[in-house]
Amino acid sequence: MKRDRTLVPTALAAALFVAGLGAVRALSLGDGIPMADVKMAAVDGRDVSIGEVAGPKGTLVLFTCNACPWVKAWQARIAEIGNDALGRGIGVIEINPNDPRKVPEDGFEGMKARAAAAGMKYPYVVDATSAVARAFGATRTPEAFLFDARGRLVYHGTIDDNARDPDAVKERWLRDAVEALAAGRDVQVSETKALGCSIKFREGT
Repeated sequence: MKRDRTLVPTALAAALFVAGLGAVRALSLGDGIPMADVKMAAVDGRDVSIGEVAGPKGTLVLFTCNACPWVKAWQARIAEIGNDALGRGIGVIEINPNDPRKVPEDGFEGMKARAAAAGMKYPYVVDATSAVARAFGATRTPEAFLFDARGRLVYHGTIDDNARDPDAVKERWLRDAVEALAAGRDVQVSETKALGCSIKFREGT
């Protein structure tokens, strides 16, 4: 018997509120990739878009940053999942939407250092106006959006069920979703609650 595919009702996700911006609707399962053609500066000096990194089997988009303790706790696992996804035909991109004027550690130089330390084999880019994060309805770092080969959302949410202790993880939601997508299987748990720090949106841009 198939497990329940939705842990957090989409209606709740759609009701998330971003302070000062009004209601922001999170993407629903089956939605396409918004702002896929927007070029963003990557730490390796290129300007890349989500559409350009898309893989033949799908695309993994992760909203993240440098400073958040949740991101730091999950970073090794995120990089491992991302690098593995590349080898499975899934394109990967990490996007930093945070305003470094609010959190200096989230600046571009910090991004370069973090990408190198994590061993990312995929682009880490800056969302210079936070517009891409807003278009996705993202509110947390980290927050994962996995799209299939047609560009349709098949998983949205968090990484796994234990940020603090990787040895105690029982539910590997993101990894399981990536492996299922790469193998041509249905994603069994397609939505979980995004856990992490609130995005420090850029204002007036």
